[in-house]
Amino acid sequence: MAARPEGTPIWTDAMFTDAEAAKTFYGDVLGWTFAEAATEFGGYTQASRDGKAVAAVVPPMPGQDTPPQSAWCLYFSSPDAAATAERIRTAGGTVLMEPMRIGEFGTMCLARDPAGVVFGIWQPGTHEGFELEGETGSYAWAEVFTREPEKSDAFFTSVFGYGSKRMKDEEVDYKVFDLGSDPVLGRMTMTDDFPPEVPSYIQIYFAVDNCDKAVEAAERLSGRKVFGPMDSPFGRFAAILDPQGAAFAVIDMRTTVGEMPEME
Repeated sequence: MAARPEGTPIWTDAMFTDAEAAKTFYGDVLGWTFAEAATEFGGYTQASRDGKAVAAVVPPMPGQDTPPQSAWCLYFSSPDAAATAERIRTAGGTVLMEPMRIGEFGTMCLARDPAGVVFGIWQPGTHEGFELEGETGSYAWAEVFTREPEKSDAFFTSVFGYGSKRMKDEEVDYKVFDLGSDPVLGRMTMTDDFPPEVPSYIQIYFAVDNCDKAVEAAERLSGRKVFGPMDSPFGRFAAILDPQGAAFAVIDMRTTVGEMPEME
């Protein structure tokens, strides 16, 4: 697999108090199957779709009885995690976990932007990240939801060298970050519609065949629909909270309605 350019989304995982319940939920909603838990790495368990790696779940760290609110973490590719960590600091971000080698798999780092958006860095070793993207049950897209867009915009463009374009829409403040011609990440300004206790975060979209059926499956397993399903030029999508509070979205990218918005 060719190395992904620095700043490209490369992996996602989440820590769950009840990892077995998370496996049941995502197995049903997204069709994931799970490998044996890696006991030497804290029970880290890789999820696959059609035999290809798409994500991972992990129980709390030893001595950590209850993790903070469960949340999906998006990791960005880096050829040198230590150098990226320094750029994060220089740009006003906070390194939450210093670059740490994970066996032969690679090196990880956790960080937070000046607006409070938590994310990860992954320097690949033998684990090169997503083996399936944009297909049913796999990562499709991600968006930074931020209450302080100026801070997040300056930070991410500084750290990863992104270019950016803004959607021509007076009602919505939305940008797309790119690496050359390739869009890699969206950015949405959080409005008063978001409860004040919801922090800035990255929303991850997983591809599904049918958005409405995915929402029904999530609700059947005690997940909660937050928004949608809604048609858009990008696909029919919905935002969901899983039973343990982790936010994510599902999108049927083949069901599109309307013209693509103009960008400037």
